[in-house]
Amino acid sequence: MSKKMLGNMLREAQKLQAEMQRLQEEAKNKTAEATAGGGMVTVKANGSGEVVSIKIEKDVVNPDDVEMLEDLILAATNEALRRARQMVSDEMNRLAGGLNIPGMGGLGGMFGA
Repeated sequence: MSKKMLGNMLREAQKLQAEMQRLQEEAKNKTAEATAGGGMVTVKANGSGEVVSIKIEKDVVNPDDVEMLEDLILAATNEALRRARQMVSDEMNRLAGGLNIPGMGGLGGMFGA
């Protein structure tokens, strides 16, 4: 591998690292939302994998059926987190899809792009 190719690879890797850090910071501000029970429970998660809010409609709160409420919260939370991960993955794939490092055949395929 020539010095020029190695230099190009290093520059591309530095660009990728900077862009990935930028995307991670932006992900903290982006949210994905999911509902369960026909909208009775709504959960929002951010791209950092944190649940940022949970909203529960009064009608679903039944002291005699706490298990149903727990199931709805769990379902909405898992779906919101899945959507948040997918959102970040899509952004990373978009970023990686544009890479064309000489001698590497493009790294986009590594991320499913």
